[in-house]
Amino acid sequence: MLRVRSLGKVTFAEANDVQHALVNAPDDYLLLFEHPPTYTRGIRATNASFLSAIDEHTATVVDADRGGDVTFHGPGQLVAWYIRTVDDDPAAGRLHVGMLEDAITAAILRVAPPGVLGDVGAMEGFPGVWAHRATQPVKVAQVGVRTERDNRGRRRTLHGIAVNVNVDLTYFDAIVPCGITEFPVGSLRSLGVTISDRDFELIVRDEFLQRVEAASVASVDHSEASVTSERPLIRRLRKAGVDLDSALPVATRKPEWLRLPAVMGEEYVRLRQMTSDLSLVTVCEEAGCPNIYECWADGTATFMVNGERCTRNCGFCLVDTRKPLPLDPSEPARVAEAVARLQLAHAVVTCVARDDLADGGAGAIANTIMAIRQRCPETHVEVLISDCRGDRASQQIIFDAAPDILNHNIETVARLQRAVRPSAGYLRSLAVLARAKSEGLTTKSGMMVGLGESVEEVHETLIDLAAVGVDIVTIGQYLRPTAQHLPVVRWWTPEEFESLADFGRELGIGFVQSSPLTRSSYHARTAAHEASPVTLRSRA
Repeated sequence: MLRVRSLGKVTFAEANDVQHALVNAPDDYLLLFEHPPTYTRGIRATNASFLSAIDEHTATVVDADRGGDVTFHGPGQLVAWYIRTVDDDPAAGRLHVGMLEDAITAAILRVAPPGVLGDVGAMEGFPGVWAHRATQPVKVAQVGVRTERDNRGRRRTLHGIAVNVNVDLTYFDAIVPCGITEFPVGSLRSLGVTISDRDFELIVRDEFLQRVEAASVASVDHSEASVTSERPLIRRLRKAGVDLDSALPVATRKPEWLRLPAVMGEEYVRLRQMTSDLSLVTVCEEAGCPNIYECWADGTATFMVNGERCTRNCGFCLVDTRKPLPLDPSEPARVAEAVARLQLAHAVVTCVARDDLADGGAGAIANTIMAIRQRCPETHVEVLISDCRGDRASQQIIFDAAPDILNHNIETVARLQRAVRPSAGYLRSLAVLARAKSEGLTTKSGMMVGLGESVEEVHETLIDLAAVGVDIVTIGQYLRPTAQHLPVVRWWTPEEFESLADFGRELGIGFVQSSPLTRSSYHARTAAHEASPVTLRSRA
C-alpha cells in the first residue's frame, strides 16, 4: 500500500526525522513537500562544493545521509521522498533511482509544450533529470537516495528527488550543484514551462500512483473556489474541500450523547477554590472542556502552564490569544503544590504555544515536570506539548525531563491542517512524535472529528500515527466554542467512534480512547496504564 502525503513547506530536520520513523512502517510512503531555503550536503560533499560563504539568515546548511554531493532546496522546488521496500539486491538502489527519474520525466513531458525542452530524461553518468536543449543539457531535477534495513529485515529506501519548478536559481550560484561543473542547473520556468507548484505536484503524484501496482489512496478535493468575501478560517475550509453548505448552525441542538448535566458538588467547588488560591490555570476552564464536571468531581484537573495566553490562533480553540505576559518563575512550584494537595497518582500538564520565546516554552514545561517529581516522586507525569516551532533542541529539553507520557496532538486530518491550525503542520506534528519515540518515551496524540473529514482520512491519520510509533490515541467530537470558531459539519455517532477505536487497535496502537466526549486528558491515567503498564509500574 502506498500512502501519499502532501505536506506543504517543512524543514529538512522534521522531514528527515519522520522519514526515518516511516522506514519501519508496514506501508510505503510518498512524501511531497518543499523546504525553506536549505543547502543539503550528501555523503560525497566536500568544502570545495561551496563556492562562497552561506549567509545563515538566508539559507540553512545541513548534512544529509543520502548519496550525492551538495544541492539546494527551496520554495518553488517540489521534493518527493519515496520510502518503499525494494528487493534485497545490489542493483535495487539504482533501479529505484531510475524509477524516480522516469516518473519525473513523465510528469515534465505532460506539462511541457512540444519542442520547448527538447529531449527530457536521464543522462548516462549524471543522475537526475535533464532537458537536452540544442546547446547543452540543463539539469531540472536532482536525485539522491540510500537504502537501509528496517526492524523487519526489509530493505527500505530513503530520500528521493527534487524538481526545480519555479525555484530561485540564484541560490545555486553559491555551490557546485551535485558536484557537476560541466552543465548548468535550470527550472521548468527558466526553460519556458509555466505551471504552478501545486498543479505540478498533482501531476507528479499521479505519475507515482500509476507506477504502484494496486495502489489505493483516498482522493482529496483540492478545489480553489473563490470565496474572498468570507472570513479567513472559512475560506481555508472551503479551499480544503469542506462542504460548508451542510455545516450545522450554531444553535443546532446537540444529540443526546453530547449532553452532560452540570454537577457542581463539593469536590468541584474545592478544586475551583484551590486553583484560585494558587493562581493556577486549567485547560478544563480555558478550553471549555465538556468533561469538567465529571473530572473535577473526581478530583482530576489538567493544569496549563506558560501562562494563559497563546501566540497562535487556531480555529477551534477558546484559549485567550492576546499578547502573552512574561513567564512566572513560580508557576512550576505552584502546579506541584496542587498535585500534592490533590494527591494525584497521574498528573497532566498542558501548555499554551509560546512562539514568542526562544525555546517555545520548553524550559518551563521541563521545570514543571521536575517540580512535580521533587514534590511528589511517585506521581506519573503526562505533558501535552506544543511543537516548539519544530525546533529539535527545544523539544529535547522536554524529552530530557523524561515525562511518563509525551502527548502532542495532531488535531485533524492532513487535508484540514491549514484550515484548522494554520501555524502548525501535519508533518511537524508527526516529527515531534517520532522524535519523542526515538528517545524512548511513551507517546500520545489526539484528534477531533466533525470538521468535514471523511472516515478514510481519519483512518489514514491513524495509520500515520501508528507508523511513527504512537502508543495512545484519543479521538473526540469537535464542539464549536463560539460563532467565531470553525463550524461543526456533522455529529459523529457513538458507533462510528467505536469503529475508529477498533481500527486503531487493529493497527497495533496500544490504547485508543474514542467517543463523542473524549478529550486529550480524558481518562488519562487509565490510558497510560493500558498502553504502557510496565513503564509506569517501574516508577510507581
